Amino acid sequence: MTQQIAAEADSHREALVEKLVAINRVAKVVKGGKKFSFAALVVVGDGHGRVGFGTGKAREVSDAVKKASDQAKKTMIHIPLRESRTLHHDIKSAYGAGLVVMRSAPAGTGIIAGGAMRAIFEALGVQDVVSKCVGTANPHNMVRATFKALENIVSPRNIAAKRNKKVGDLTSRRVGASSGN
Repeated sequence: MTQQIAAEADSHREALVEKLVAINRVAKVVKGGKKFSFAALVVVGDGHGRVGFGTGKAREVSDAVKKASDQAKKTMIHIPLRESRTLHHDIKSAYGAGLVVMRSAPAGTGIIAGGAMRAIFEALGVQDVVSKCVGTANPHNMVRATFKALENIVSPRNIAAKRNKKVGDLTSRRVGASSGN
């Protein structure tokens, strides 16, 4: 019985969502002409708060995607999600010329994002988010800026643990507090 439960747990771990974000055809000029190869950008996630990205380059598209997917699986990070559906707080980040702005959203909003950011949120398991990318449409910079922002998300539980307080102490509203005038 325990072997069956362990096998089911392994199958759930292996159920990863792969999203192909971009493919570029790259040409190298050599003595005999041009050699073409392909560069792929892939995002991989488990749909429950773990996500990673990778790049791969090969002479065939399928090999480039496989290399990128393997790299993405190795570099997966855990992102804390509120109610397993949205971000804990609003956040901005930049990478290169790209600036990304991500805001948590109420239930039922959906994923309001474009291109590479949408792929990341779908692989991550986010269901409600509003985001905007300003300054670039380069998928590599968008992915890196998005991951830089996601790495800086902190859950109230982690903040409470660092401050040696309870989560309720951080999130409770103070009623009747003086304005300090």
